[in-house]
Parts: sequence; structure tokens; C-alpha cells
Amino acid sequence: MATKGIYKRGNIWWIRFLGPDGKILQKTSGSHKKRDAEALLAKRRNEVQEGRYTIAKCIRKHSFDELADRYDIFVKKQRSYSSKKYIIKKLKAQFRNIPLVKFNLALLEQFQTDKLKTECKSATVNRYTATLKHMFTKAFDWEMISEDTLKKIRKVKQLEENNKRLRYLSSEECQALIYSCDDYLKPIVITALHSGMRKTEILKLKWKQVDIKNSFILLSDTKSGKRRSIPINETLYTTLKSIERRLDIPYVFFNPETGKHYNDIKKAFNRACEKAGISDYRFHDNRHTFASQLLMGGGDLVALKEILGHADIKMTLRYSHLASAHMRKAVNILDSKLKEDSTVQLLYNS
Repeated sequence: MATKGIYKRGNIWWIRFLGPDGKILQKTSGSHKKRDAEALLAKRRNEVQEGRYTIAKCIRKHSFDELADRYDIFVKKQRSYSSKKYIIKKLKAQFRNIPLVKFNLALLEQFQTDKLKTECKSATVNRYTATLKHMFTKAFDWEMISEDTLKKIRKVKQLEENNKRLRYLSSEECQALIYSCDDYLKPIVITALHSGMRKTEILKLKWKQVDIKNSFILLSDTKSGKRRSIPINETLYTTLKSIERRLDIPYVFFNPETGKHYNDIKKAFNRACEKAGISDYRFHDNRHTFASQLLMGGGDLVALKEILGHADIKMTLRYSHLASAHMRKAVNILDSKLKEDSTVQLLYNS
């Protein structure tokens, strides 16, 4: 028999009841058991009836610092924690002890504007915004804010992003870059240029993920959360074989002084680019170079999508214009093939 005021979201039971101000409140029970939700609903209704459930008094006690600390613990189990940890730290420094009830559309839109002026691009501001909105969603789940506050936060819109930048190197520039790298950086850059892997995937790569015999790298801890296989070509094979492997260290690329994988290679990479005479080029652009050179060399978009680990083919289509030479070549092959046919030849000569 259904109980009024109880419903499911996914596998979790939620409750709905009238608050002391007459508004309908919705709260998660945090449980997949219906009886837990029934018990929580009865408790909340009794608190409201007896005047013990005072939303305003409870909510005013919570600051952004408190939410940030609790959210940091919550996201530690997530795959994206390493990047979110940095964002949470920045947000905490920005908002500090501001009460959660003070947050509104104007405050967060001003935050977006200030970030754009001082340091961030639209894509970075959007990551801050997305994290903030999820933090307040959890704050509502944890009964730290009212539904009215959550509605205000949800009105904040993402900024329009300019994702048209597509910087990649020619074959000659690739060679110049590799030649300019420090010894420890050289195999890392070669791996990036010949695999299309992300920087974090490369720096955290372990030997157990590398199958030299069958020529592929298996990635399981990826941005999309899906496993993917990276083929090893001849250059990458030679590079990996030349790396001295230590049995006491699991990583392919590691600092010999600490035995840990490299975390920050930005300065060394920028130094190599400057030495090679390459400007406006970031480490992530090695991924663009791999994709661009693969397509210009005759590769197809579907295969590229799988190698890069794109969730949607639309992300891969940004490289499609680079395949034009290959498509012209394919059409010319068809043209030659048809002309060889005697029946079709008559049509050409008529």
C-alpha cells in the first residue's frame, strides 16, 4: 500500500511534507528502505506539529566553509576528486564564512564576471559554476538550505564556451619539440604524440596497463569512466621498450629521487616549446596533434573517437575538416575503379 508523502528517486526514498511556513518540503531519507523513509516522515511531521522543526533557525547556522568541508569528504570517493579538490579549495577561499542563505543569483553571477576578468576562461568558470550548483544540491539533501535557496542557485546559467581552438603541430615541429625536451620528458611527449592520451593518463600510467606483447595500453581510470584500449605503434613500442623498468615502482614515468610519478611537467614542457620555437602550445595540444595527424594520414573518425575516449562523436567531429584530403583520395580511387569498367567507360566517352 502506497504511503502519502513518500516517493522514490532512483533507489532512494524521499519524503514530502508541509513545513512550518505552509510550504511543501522535500527531503531525502538517504535510504533505499521504505520503512526508513516512513519513520523519517513521521518524525518530521511530529516536529512541525509540535513547533520543533524551525527551518530558518537551523539553516542560518550553516556557512559556506561548513558546506565545503562536508562536500570535500563526499567527493573523495569520486573519480574526478583530484580536479574537484582544487576547485573546492578556490571556492572556499572566495566565499569563506558567508551564510548559505545569503547566496543568490546576483552573488554568483558577479562571481562569474570577476573570474572572467581576473584569471579564467569561460570553460574554467563553468567548472566552478557546475561544482557550486552540485554543492548546493547536496546542501539541500543534507538539510543545510531551503528549497528557495536551491532554486536561486539553479538559475545560474553556464557561460558560452569557445571551443574552436585547435592547435596542432606539423611533423617537423613534432621532431623539433621532441629534440628540445629534457631526457626525462622526451618519452612522455612521444607517448602523448603517438597515443592521444591525456596528460594525467600518461603521468599515472603503470606497467600493468601496458601489454607490450600484444601492442596495446589498457586504460580503466578515464575521464568518461569507460575502459579503452590504446594501440601501440612502432615508435611508441620502441620508446616504451627503451625505458628502464624498476620492479619496486609501478609507474612507467617516475621521478627517480622520489619513486613517485611526475605531477607537474608544465615548466619543463614550456621550456622545450620555447627552445623548439613553438608558441601558443600546451601539453593538452599534443592530443590535438595526434588526432589531426591521424586523420590527415588516412585514419577515420570512428576509430579516432574510440582511441580518444570521446563520449559523443560530436566531440570528434571538430577534426573532420582535416580528413578532406583523405576523402578526396577515396573519391579518386572510386573514379579510377569505375573508369576501368568497360560499361562505365562507354558512358565517359559518349
